[in-house]
Order: sequence, then C-alpha cells, then structure tokens
Amino acid sequence: MYVQYLVSYLSAPISGSLEPHVSANKPFAVEAMRRVGSGAGMKTVPDFSFESDALGKGVPLVCGVDEAGRGPLAGPVSAAAVVLNPQDIPEGLNDSKALSHKRREAVYAQIMERAFVSYAESSVEEIDDINILRASHLAMERAVAGLATLPALALIDGNMIPQNLPCPGQAIVKGDARSLSIAAASIVAKVRRDRVMLDLAQQHPGYGWETNKGYPSKSHISSLQNLGVTPHHRRSFRPVYQILWQEK
Repeated sequence: MYVQYLVSYLSAPISGSLEPHVSANKPFAVEAMRRVGSGAGMKTVPDFSFESDALGKGVPLVCGVDEAGRGPLAGPVSAAAVVLNPQDIPEGLNDSKALSHKRREAVYAQIMERAFVSYAESSVEEIDDINILRASHLAMERAVAGLATLPALALIDGNMIPQNLPCPGQAIVKGDARSLSIAAASIVAKVRRDRVMLDLAQQHPGYGWETNKGYPSKSHISSLQNLGVTPHHRRSFRPVYQILWQEK
C-alpha cells in the first residue's frame, strides 16, 4: 500500500508550501532505538522508527540526510539524501563508520538500486569561504534539493538543521546510528567522497589520499611539509594555514 502511495506521490506535482512539522527545538519523533548486546556493551542499531512515526502522522515522504568529510585537510565535503522504500530496505544498513570498506561498497550498491538517492558536494573554495560547518550544510541542502521529488521531511544527522533546507527538517543526534534513512545517506556520502579522494590521489601522488582520504594523518602532515599545499587543500584549516604562513 505504501509503495502505491509513494508512486502516486512522486508522480504528483508539488503545490503550495508545506507547514514545518519539526523545528530544532521541538522534535516530534519518538526517541526510539533498537539495541543489541547488554549493559555497557550495548550498541545502537538504526531502525525505521523515526520514519514510521512521521509517516504515521501524515508526512508523505521522508528522506535521511548525512554528510562526509568535515574533518579532512583536503577535498570537498559531501552529503547525500536518501528516501527508502519501507517494503524494500537493503540489509546491513548502519553508520558508515561501523562498516568495513567491502561491506560498505556492497550496501551502497543495494541503496543505489533500491532507493531514491541524491548526492552533492561543497568545494574546497566554498569551505574556505564560508567555513566547514556552513559548507557541510550547503552540501546537505543541495542533496535534498537534488531529489527527484522534494520530501516533506528531512531527517538530519546531528544537532542542527541547515538554514536553507528546502523542506522541513528534524535534527537527530547520532542519527546515522539510529535512523535507517540517515544510515543509508551516510554510506552514500562516504563511498562517493572516498571515490573522489581516490581520483585526486592519482592526480596528486604522495599525500596518501587513497588511504587517509585527506584526513590529517601523520603521513599526510609530513607530505604537506615536504611536498607543499595543493589546490585541493583547505587553506582555512590550521595545519594547512600554518604551512602556507611559514612559506611567506
């Protein structure tokens, strides 16, 4: 039944403005989580409770949104928005950081085949111009806007809703470990950004981007000092800025 409704919703024109169901201060979803293990060893496993709660309240289309690459010294910050079909959810969805590379790639392929997906980036220039937080939010906004049909609600990983999100949003702290839609978005954002860094590593060998993905590992810092700063390094980040200052 939901699949039929989803198809009709996606084929219908968007009209009017949607009243925000959620604000950063008044989230409406039930704070429900599934856990495995016991005691101090319990681990959060994402489920569909946030999405089900919204759908049960009449929200017709819900997406999960997450970013990847806020911490690296090089490369873009990426984001993905994913709408899952409740009757065809890929197995193995979890926080991308909790999955091995092989498993993440396998789940990514299933997401791309069985869900509605949008991917977006903010460039190094945008990161340096407006700061990494705003740039990550910009990538999220672009990802949501890039979906074939604008969702009625976006579940956002973190504690902030991007200012110019094109639909109502709900921030969920550690959402990639709590919401299946956000977990799916985290996997897409991570896999796609890793591939970007692999391509950049071939263009700029010596920095180890194929393994460190631009993060400030000891070998990356050493390469920065020995090889210098590339156009893909974030000049607003302290280790890069310090090297540029020393070169003056």
